[in-house]
Amino acid sequence: MADGYVKPPPDELRRNLTEEQFEITQACGTEPPFRNAYWDNHRAGLYVDVVSGEPLFSSTDKFDSGTGWPSFSRPISGDCLVEREDRSWLMVRTEVRSRNADSHLGHVFDDPRPQTGLRYCINSAALRFIPKEDLEAEGYGSFLTLFD
Repeated sequence: MADGYVKPPPDELRRNLTEEQFEITQACGTEPPFRNAYWDNHRAGLYVDVVSGEPLFSSTDKFDSGTGWPSFSRPISGDCLVEREDRSWLMVRTEVRSRNADSHLGHVFDDPRPQTGLRYCINSAALRFIPKEDLEAEGYGSFLTLFD
């Protein structure tokens, strides 16, 4: 992954993110299921970190998990995410964070449905969706090959 995706300073984050985006990405919050922007999004495109713009997931790996959050079978690249043990809420889970901006994204779970056996359950508020037709104009043209 490119190193150009960086986390802006805190004052810039406060200006550019909504309160919900800030709470989720910076304070490990969670949005409600079925009441978020991308749980039912079926358009072709790229999902990037709302904080840094780092490409994280493709719609080609998105599937309906029935959980009410966007779910993906894998990230775009093996090195764009960091996994950490999360012992909050009296359970043990694997938290998923963006590598470059250290944004809290959600969690990854074992799930036999996709070929990878994994479900990346991600908060919509941690993502920005870029439709396939806008990738070139937004500077993500190199990812168009994902949709061939």
